[in-house]
Amino acid sequence: MYDVYVCLPFSLSLAQVGWSSASLSISPDKSQFLEYKSVSLSCEVQASAAGWRLKRYTVTGVDWGFNHGSNYVIKTAKTSDSGVYWCESRSGQCSNAVNFTVHGGAVILESPALPVTEGDSVTLRCRHEDKKTKDTSSNLTADFYKDGSLIRTETTGEMTIPAVSKSNEGLYKCNNSEGESPESWMTVTGVCVCVCAHACMEVFLNCVILFLGPGPVWSISLPRLLCSLLVVSPYLLVTIVLLVKFRRRRAQGEDPQPLYGVYIYNL
Repeated sequence: MYDVYVCLPFSLSLAQVGWSSASLSISPDKSQFLEYKSVSLSCEVQASAAGWRLKRYTVTGVDWGFNHGSNYVIKTAKTSDSGVYWCESRSGQCSNAVNFTVHGGAVILESPALPVTEGDSVTLRCRHEDKKTKDTSSNLTADFYKDGSLIRTETTGEMTIPAVSKSNEGLYKCNNSEGESPESWMTVTGVCVCVCAHACMEVFLNCVILFLGPGPVWSISLPRLLCSLLVVSPYLLVTIVLLVKFRRRRAQGEDPQPLYGVYIYNL
């Protein structure tokens, strides 16, 4: 098993930090696959997918610059398909990167390839393939490891984390009587909730950013702090302008009833 490191172009913009114009999805959302299984990858773009291409870097490096439009299905995945995948525009903008492994052995760890959000429930499954039927199951007793240390033994072959936190982020693997899986990294992200009010005749935007997760405010990481500032600034500016208009309408005797919506952004 080889480690793959890829440097992707990075430009600090609101679109990429808070509202990325493209994201890469993988179906099924797993970080490990047995050989000859199907994997579907798709560049999800807010506007038009024109100009966006799926690219990858594999462990052998032979497919650097691999280009298959914005959607691609690997019908019979092979170990050589293991690697890092991302979407890239003609101007050099990049989506999130997805790393998955195609394993030639009998055992894989079924864990999310995409980041999971703090507070979500996550189930890890130690799956093995029946040599005769080629069906997979997780019905054997399995040991689960995080960062090289045994953390749990489950007779069901499944380990559930009811509410994940940043401390659950790390490198996981499992083994059972059929063998051992490769290691896969599980990423845990924070969540900020934006609650917006919309007036009927005028859009009155009043967003409150709440960070959910352990740790005091002063322990916030620089990337998260920067992200929060970029997210808050436009809302604050728009809120001030629209608040003035809203109060003027109320002064004229109009009192529209607000409607509420909740928008969630991962950080």
